[in-house]
Formats: sequence, structure tokens, C-alpha cells
Amino acid sequence: MSRRCLYCGERLIGRIDKKFCDAHCRSSYHQKNERGAEAIIRTTNYHLRKNRRILKELNPKGKVKCHHKTLRDKGFDFDLHTSIFVNKEGKTYYFCYEYGYLPLNGDYYFLVKKNTRRNATG
Repeated sequence: MSRRCLYCGERLIGRIDKKFCDAHCRSSYHQKNERGAEAIIRTTNYHLRKNRRILKELNPKGKVKCHHKTLRDKGFDFDLHTSIFVNKEGKTYYFCYEYGYLPLNGDYYFLVKKNTRRNATG
């Protein structure tokens, strides 16, 4: 029984543990097998960055009130965020990186920006 390349099916010659006939087949095989997972990651990252851009655009000064329709019309995806913060009063903020929002009554949101400055001592 002869061994075959996992990508192109060509007969393998050489080491007993060899799986591919050359570097091209090895690379193509791994790219093909990773494509599905990578596509999900790329799509999710695209939507997270889009959410961040929308929040940044609507909140240039750090704090602002915004209607649900405004976010939705710009293509904001409310199902995706990078973190959640619950404050002392129990209010839940959703963040896309450093930009976030707090759901309010009446289809409004309070948009905020985290202070990303670090203490420069030390």
C-alpha cells in the first residue's frame, strides 16, 4: 500500500511520516481546513469594529444620549460586544472595545467611552 499526499493525492516518496508531497500542498491543505473557522472570526471582528466605529461617530465627546433607531439604521449589531460592565447601581453597560452603551427607557441608549489613560507613575 503506497502512501498518498493528503492534499493532491500524489504518491509520497521519502520519510515514513511524510503527509504532503511538497510545501505548496501542505500550505494549501491547512488553508483549506482553516477557512471555515477563519471566516467566522473575520466576520465577527468586522462587525465588532463596525459597532465601535458607529459608537465613536455618534459619541465624539465621551457621553451622549442616542435613540435605538439611529444605531440600528447605521447597522449596529446589538448581539455583539467585547465586554460587559455592571456598575454599583446594577446598571449593565455593553462595550465594543472602549466605546459602550447603557440601555435606557423608551428605546434610548446612553453612549459612553472608557477612560483609557493609564497612571503614568512608576
